[in-house]
Amino acid sequence: MQTQLAPEFQNTLIGQEAEAILRQCVHCGFCTATCPTYQLMGDELDGPRGRIYLMKQVFEGAEPTRKTQLHLDRCLTCRNCESTCPSGVQYGHLVDLGRKVVDAKVQRPLKERALRWALKEGLTSPLFAPAMKLGQSLRGLLPAALKAKVPAPQNAGAWPQETHSRKVLMLAGCVQPAMMPNINSATARVLNACGIQVVVPPSAGCCGAVKFHLNDQVGGLDHMRQNIDAWWPWVEQGIEAIVMNVSGCGVTVKEYGHLLQHDAQYAAKAIRISELTRDLSEYLPMCLPELQKQLKPELVAQTGVLAYHPPCTLQHGQQLKGGVESQLGQLGFKLRVADVESHLCCGSAGTYSVLQADTAYALRDRKLGHLNNLQPTAILSANIGCITHLQSGADVPVRHWVELVDEVLSKSH
Repeated sequence: MQTQLAPEFQNTLIGQEAEAILRQCVHCGFCTATCPTYQLMGDELDGPRGRIYLMKQVFEGAEPTRKTQLHLDRCLTCRNCESTCPSGVQYGHLVDLGRKVVDAKVQRPLKERALRWALKEGLTSPLFAPAMKLGQSLRGLLPAALKAKVPAPQNAGAWPQETHSRKVLMLAGCVQPAMMPNINSATARVLNACGIQVVVPPSAGCCGAVKFHLNDQVGGLDHMRQNIDAWWPWVEQGIEAIVMNVSGCGVTVKEYGHLLQHDAQYAAKAIRISELTRDLSEYLPMCLPELQKQLKPELVAQTGVLAYHPPCTLQHGQQLKGGVESQLGQLGFKLRVADVESHLCCGSAGTYSVLQADTAYALRDRKLGHLNNLQPTAILSANIGCITHLQSGADVPVRHWVELVDEVLSKSH
C-alpha cells in the first residue's frame, strides 16, 4: 500500500513503524472474512482493512474524528486477521500505534475517560484483591451485570513445598490471584508432579497489557520494566523458562522485546525475557511421559466430553494452535473444539467486555451456542478473561485446562 507520511510523522519512530506495516498491506480483504466485528456489523470500517485505511489517512495528515476513534475502539485486537493475512501485516502493532495517535488528537467524553482510568488503575492496583473479596461476599446481592464480573470464591488448594533443581518463573498476574487463585496453584502442582518447581517473584505484577491497551502506554511499559527487574536475578541464575498460564499475559511478555526495542537500558533484557517466555501448553509436551505415569485412565474418562475454546491470544497472538487439544488428548481427555467458528473471539478481549459490552455479549452468546452443541460436561480455556466472560453466560463450569489435569492428578494419589 502506497503511503505518504504527513510531515509530523516523517522521521519519527512511530511514523516509520506505521509506514513499514502499512506498506505490507495489499488490501486484498481476506482479513474481513475472519474479523469478528465485521461478522457482526457488516461495516467495512469495522473490519481490519477499513481500520487500516482509517489509520493510513491519519498518518498521512487527515484529522481523525470521534467516528475514527470509535471504529478503532470496536476492534477486539484478537489478531485473527494476522492469522489470515497472506502478506504478514502486523495489524496488532499497527492498531496500537493508530490508537495512540488518534487518542492524542480526539478527546474522549468525560464519562468514558473516567471509566478507562478506573479500569487501568483499578485492575492493576493492590486494592483489587480486597475489593474482589468484598464483591464475592456480597455476590448474591449484586446486579446481574456486575455479578457476571465477580466469580464465586475459589479454594486455591495447597502450594507444593518441594524444591527441585529444575525451576521456572511464573507471573501471578494482576487479577487472577484474586479472581481464580486455583489456576496458579494448579499450575504449580502439575509442574511439581513433573519435577519442576514454580517460582513467583512477588515484585512482578501486571504484564503491562491492561494499561498499554487502554492507551496508557507509558504506564504499561513501566509495568514491563518492573517485571524485567523482578525476573532478572533469576534469569542471571539460569532459570529454565518463564511459564505463562494466561495467554493474554503470555502474548504481551513475548512482545517485550518489540515494545521496549527503543529503550537503551532495557532493550537487550527485554529480548531475553521474550525468548524465555513459554505458554504453559508449550511446556506440557516434556511433562507428558511423567503425567501419563501418574494419571489413572478411569479418572480421566469420568470427566466426559470437554469443550475447548482456544483464546485469540493463544491461537492468533502467539500462533499456538492445536497444542492443548493434542496434549490433553494424549493424556486421555475427550477434548473437542467447536465445529464452527472456533477461530473467532469470545468477546472478552481484556477490558473490551466492559467498554463494548453489547458487542462482547453478542460474541459470547455466539461462541457458547457453538460450544454447547458439543454437549460438554465443562468448557475449558487458557485465559482468565475468556473463562470469566464465557462463565457469565454458560450453564456448565468454565475452567482453565490445567485445573482439570491437576484435579485428576490429585485424585490419583
